[in-house]
Amino acid sequence: MDHIKAKSEFPELADQNMRIWNANAAWWDDRIGDGNEFQTHLIEPASERLLAISSGDLILDIACGAGRFARRMAELGGVVIAIDHSAEFIERARNRTPDDAGIEYHIADAADTAALLTFGIRRFDKAVCTMALMDMPQIQPLLQALKQMLKPAGAFVFSVTHPCFHTPAIQRFTEMYEEESGRHTVRSGVKVSSYLTPFAKKTEGIVGQPKPQLYFHRPLHVLFQSCFDAGFVVDRLEEPALPQREKQKPGVRWSDMTEIPPILVVRARA
Repeated sequence: MDHIKAKSEFPELADQNMRIWNANAAWWDDRIGDGNEFQTHLIEPASERLLAISSGDLILDIACGAGRFARRMAELGGVVIAIDHSAEFIERARNRTPDDAGIEYHIADAADTAALLTFGIRRFDKAVCTMALMDMPQIQPLLQALKQMLKPAGAFVFSVTHPCFHTPAIQRFTEMYEEESGRHTVRSGVKVSSYLTPFAKKTEGIVGQPKPQLYFHRPLHVLFQSCFDAGFVVDRLEEPALPQREKQKPGVRWSDMTEIPPILVVRARA
């Protein structure tokens, strides 16, 4: 039962984490700033369904990166205030965003509750954090702040790599085996060797990036308990997977494992 006492917040790694993301920001934006398969098929459609944006909704976008989803929410009628701790990402976001998009960008630390509260108490209809909680050394200060920043019953939607199936502690595999009929077949999947205990570990979000990034693993019970402790209620989640191709091929890409969701998208209400 050691996992119950294991820490899940890593403030001592905050400075190192910030340096890594400033070093990777431009490279990441050059690679996926215009979208990739995960964004267009998994993350964004599920996030849009759970956010259910109405015209005029004031939305806080936390860890906005280069602003891709902020711009999408503005297209859907949202009024967006977007923040990121990386000055490099905010510069990229401003350069990518038309002046008339109606988006404010700010450099802000999502772990600084007092700084976040300066954006307003009970001001926001909705908040979103797209594929970033697992990149944050601390999430509890953010959740505590959001509970105060959102209007009553306001929605916070976050997406993460699935903590059960898509972490640095899993191994993807393809293997051949013989069925009872005597025929040989090939299957792909993941092997999970560690899950319950939170950890911080360096990994590559995109192969070849300038610096390996820090991944902060929080199992489902830790992730959800952090929401509950801040006063949120989780009322919906989705586990999107890539669609099956017409001609399935064996391999270790996520498109080869269409029964295993690499992404988790959650809606919590204040």
